[in-house]
Amino acid sequence: MDAMNPITEEDIAEFLIQTPGFFERHAELLAAAQLTSPHGGRAVSLQERQAEMLREKIKLLERRLMEFMRYGNENMLIGDKLHVWARQLFLVPHAADMPNVLVDELRRQFDVPQAAIRLWNVADVYQNEPFCQGVTDDGKSLANSLTAPYCGVNTGLEVVQWLADPETAASVVLLPLRLGEATFGLLVLASPDSTRYQADMATDFLERIAELASAALSHLRAA
Repeated sequence: MDAMNPITEEDIAEFLIQTPGFFERHAELLAAAQLTSPHGGRAVSLQERQAEMLREKIKLLERRLMEFMRYGNENMLIGDKLHVWARQLFLVPHAADMPNVLVDELRRQFDVPQAAIRLWNVADVYQNEPFCQGVTDDGKSLANSLTAPYCGVNTGLEVVQWLADPETAASVVLLPLRLGEATFGLLVLASPDSTRYQADMATDFLERIAELASAALSHLRAA
């Protein structure tokens, strides 16, 4: 290379790539090369720097593995709770008792501070039950508009008034109950913790709860 075309770092890198035997013939360069360690800024050999990088990668992989194991354990525990909750629904002897059992067991199994349920388009024999009272057209419209569980802060939603203590509901989950295209109810979960139910949380298990609840309550619908 002449002064007009000085050797660049890219030239050196390309040379080393194209000449794999270079460091075999000049092994002393590996020991002589000094790099700056990110831990304290001291000078270390190339081998030491590579070892540090490898240890950092191993630590990162270990952290990711621990996260995966934690998520797996959490999902397994939630799955077990979902199983117990669904089993309790199968044991309900009378259809009219299903809404209350469903809500009570949901609170118990999943440590939900508050929960409420309302149904509409039910058979005449259930029209005067508590779980059919206080349902407005706005509440029905909200349930119909939900294509997925709503999770987030309570923005003064009317359906929150179904709860025993609506004033303490800081974050909520809304689960529409439907079979096919027909929406016939809404399940409301609430917590005084504004961060418990967030818009970016995963909803897989919530969707399963809504599906199981809809199936369990389908016997109350009008023919």
